[in-house]
Amino acid sequence: MQLYLPIADLPVNVFLILAMGAAVGFVSGMFGIGGGFLMTPLLIFVGIAPAVAVATVTSHIAASSFTGALSYWRKRAIDPMLAVVLLGGAIVGTMLGVWTFTLLRSLGQLDLLIALSYLVLLSGVGGAMFWEGLRAMRRARLGQSVPLRRSGSHGWIHGLPLKLRFKRSKIYLSAIPVVTIGLFIGFIGAIMGIGGGFILVPLLIYVLRVPTSTVIGTSMMLTLVTMTFATVLHAATNHLVDVVLALILMTGGVTGAQFGARAGQRIRGEHLRLLLGLLILAVGIRFAIELGIRPADLYTVRETTGGT
Repeated sequence: MQLYLPIADLPVNVFLILAMGAAVGFVSGMFGIGGGFLMTPLLIFVGIAPAVAVATVTSHIAASSFTGALSYWRKRAIDPMLAVVLLGGAIVGTMLGVWTFTLLRSLGQLDLLIALSYLVLLSGVGGAMFWEGLRAMRRARLGQSVPLRRSGSHGWIHGLPLKLRFKRSKIYLSAIPVVTIGLFIGFIGAIMGIGGGFILVPLLIYVLRVPTSTVIGTSMMLTLVTMTFATVLHAATNHLVDVVLALILMTGGVTGAQFGARAGQRIRGEHLRLLLGLLILAVGIRFAIELGIRPADLYTVRETTGGT
């Protein structure tokens, strides 16, 4: 059944979009991630303009992260102070990202930037996760334990000034790296249409030494606010949020996430990391192939604003 998308300006198969939403929801539920890094490329691969895909997926991520953030808040698994400081940087990063998005779109370079960003990010992150998954499986096969750093150890980051006490996480840390991480996550989220949780969580755990008990909930709260803000900015500035497409994706995503969560509980952690690494790497390779293919139309007509 075909349905016309008003903002994307093309007809799509409703069942295909529902299936995509369900598949990404399944992956999100299985691996505990937002799924924006998969949803945006899939929409681009089926013909949705990259700009519309990015802007629409931000609304999808915001909606899907709401229930998770609310659940973690009720469990007191969110560090409010850490979330506020992260948001201070993330909001500025989101505004910079939307401004860059608008500028590159006016110059006709947005599609190339999105493709290159996904190629670098997904190939790098996917390759690292795949390698780490292989190492974890090898250690498990040989009966070796994972070498852990001492809990009291600190790096140069912990010696920076402007320190704040994050009571819920029980850490005493400079606000500088926290704001910087929030700025980075907000920026890439606005340009690429990703929540950034699969990047934020490792940064908080391994770089800032935030306890895992508050990392996931704080990450989801950051994702909820930044993606909501990005959606409003994209809708007001670029008018690219396709509500019809977002609703179809949400319907499939909610259904798929339920089955994914059950499947994830039956698979060992190192196998999950290996599978996720392969999945991310495969999407990155797909982008590389797409960039190397000669387009059917070498020239496009684009509406411009301003003078004649």
